Amino acid sequence: MDSNNARFGSGQAVLRIEDDKLLKGQGRFTDDITDDTHYDDHLRLCFVRSVYPHARILSIDKSAALAMPGVVAVFDGADLVAAGVKPIPGPAAFKRAGGAPSVTPLRRPLAFERVRYVGEALAVVLANTLEQARDAAEAVVVEYEELPMVVDLHEAAAAGAPVVCDEAPDNISAEMRHGDAAATDQAFSGAAHVVGLSLSNQRLAALTLEPRSVLAMVDPSDGRLVVRMSTQMPSGIKTSLCKDILGLSRDQVRVTVGDVGGGFGMKGGIHPEDAVTAWCAWTLKRPVKWIAERSEEFLSGAPGRDIDTKAELALAADGRILALRVHTLANVGAYATGTGVAIQLLIGPWVQTSVYDIQTVDFYFKAVLTNTASVGAYRGAGRPEAIYIMERLMDEAARQTGIDRIALRRRNMIRPEQMPYKNPMAQVYDSGRFEHVLDQGLALADWGGFAAREAESARHGKWRGLGIATFLEWTGGNVFDATFLEWTGGNVFEERMTVTVLADGVIEVFSAVNGMGQGIATSLAQLVVDVFDVPLEQVRVVLGDTDLGEGFGSAGSRSIFVGGSAVKVGAQRTVEHVRAMAASTLEASVQDIEYRAGRFQVKGTDLGIGLFEMAARQPGGQIFFESTSAVSGPSWPNGCHVCEIELTPETGEVAVVAYASVNDVGKVVNPAIVIGQLDGGAMQGWRARHDWRHAMCGQCRGGCPGPQWPWPAHGATADAADICATVDFAADPWRWALKPD
Repeated sequence: MDSNNARFGSGQAVLRIEDDKLLKGQGRFTDDITDDTHYDDHLRLCFVRSVYPHARILSIDKSAALAMPGVVAVFDGADLVAAGVKPIPGPAAFKRAGGAPSVTPLRRPLAFERVRYVGEALAVVLANTLEQARDAAEAVVVEYEELPMVVDLHEAAAAGAPVVCDEAPDNISAEMRHGDAAATDQAFSGAAHVVGLSLSNQRLAALTLEPRSVLAMVDPSDGRLVVRMSTQMPSGIKTSLCKDILGLSRDQVRVTVGDVGGGFGMKGGIHPEDAVTAWCAWTLKRPVKWIAERSEEFLSGAPGRDIDTKAELALAADGRILALRVHTLANVGAYATGTGVAIQLLIGPWVQTSVYDIQTVDFYFKAVLTNTASVGAYRGAGRPEAIYIMERLMDEAARQTGIDRIALRRRNMIRPEQMPYKNPMAQVYDSGRFEHVLDQGLALADWGGFAAREAESARHGKWRGLGIATFLEWTGGNVFDATFLEWTGGNVFEERMTVTVLADGVIEVFSAVNGMGQGIATSLAQLVVDVFDVPLEQVRVVLGDTDLGEGFGSAGSRSIFVGGSAVKVGAQRTVEHVRAMAASTLEASVQDIEYRAGRFQVKGTDLGIGLFEMAARQPGGQIFFESTSAVSGPSWPNGCHVCEIELTPETGEVAVVAYASVNDVGKVVNPAIVIGQLDGGAMQGWRARHDWRHAMCGQCRGGCPGPQWPWPAHGATADAADICATVDFAADPWRWALKPD
């Protein structure tokens, strides 16, 4: 692109197009939609939730609640069963020991006969106002018979534990074993060093700025169920409602998404409350709204992590890793889901060996049922747990062998000449220069200067610590659970998009991926600019409407990798399509037509026609083009993060005083957005005054244009391969300070 429009394309830190309306308070979140006349008489919904972790439901008395002011209806699990509402599917493609199918209790939208965790919804009240619904929910009388319960992983997996699901007396929903246990045992028996750790990744509450939100109605114009909700995957929600739960045909349901205040994976699949809200609207033929309260999110939202692991490394005398053994119990909650099981039994293991050359492994993962809320996807989904295990083992191995922890990592890293590299989970890394990333991370963090900083801290009576993690990430969403693929809408490496060129000078692009506050629309628009060579303001990105198109959606870090690739390919195909139209109009061969900055020109002449002029000549004053494309497989971002802390021994106060990271993220569409994602990911785990140093790299292939304010352009035109070797950290061009306080 040689026009002035290049300043809006990939590699440029353009301002996010989503932000103007949000900063002005003009965002349209699910809770903002009721000003539409269709929603004037909408009902508010409030759930009655279990106060027991495990109990039999003996009776539910709804009479008092039904008699209260403003109450329109009260439903319980028996009502939904009688109406034919089906359970939410579990992890059908996984197996138990011996090859038997995975087991989970039926996960009904409202509990029926038994409740299995505190906070499980068992009845719902609909009233004219939220206050009326809340008051009536408190009037619903539930008689329980308390049952034995278990919430601890190890207790649940032990013999004689209370049983969560009758079909799984051992509380094991599913399990998987990867690698070669015999070869691993042999490697351990001949190892010079064996190190082991028992590690826990605690359960995390997956909270977002905007809680789960659903607004459902029956459209009076066509009788269809329209569900407006805060979700990452509208097509998956539609599939779940139609195929799995309500039994409606696909043409009877439309799912739309407006602004979304964060997702992090928790808003990927359907939740019981989503299904109940939709069913109530369909049944009552009234608009119904449910906005989760924070207490509900803590009780019933899909938490993340929650695994206990025994991990061991076998090493040769020189520190080379001979084998890795990882045995994990994963708490998947009371109702195992395809997502929750896949994350721990499959996705985490994919990256368990990380950037290290380890081929002999014994991985054994069990998904354990407990009387707790069902675990799902949450920011990273399996990879953070796996990397934590690996890096803790590396540090422990360094301590026990006396080998420097950096030298130990170097000795075991996969080399560039080994690419493409197949890990023991049969995952193929297409490229990577992991030691080069490590070197840049050490330089950026001034690793060698730590001793002086430690001494300075000691003079002030403080202890100073230095931590490092090198890691591998996975993006793309390739989960081999058939149920998971069904409710998400199909091929995870494929995405559909449409382009509409309008006569008024606008290029409208639709994609099935969905924004959640991280700037996806801006990044997609920049990719369109790359191809059409027009100003950014002439591109309009439309997301979140199953009537406009369906696709997998946003999960597994695939939005730009898969969705963005589809947008760029679709835009290129559109230009070629219109080029052929222009050739016919200009009576020239297609080969003689060149395109630049919104205009098709016959080479060597002044004869041409504008892109939007071509659209004006078409029926309806527009050119519509649909494209579906796919990427060949997952990508493997990787990085090195270094953290320094100070601890005040008298008080135990810990402060993060420095943090540096280098990340191979491949092609950078918008540096400001990417840096925001990297910073946000790290800062989500800690909060302190700090000096932050950050670098972002791709493979420049000699094409680095040099530093630009406020971020350098290194990696802006890069491939998802090696790391730019032209960065001079000694000159400090990429260091910048972030002082939150």
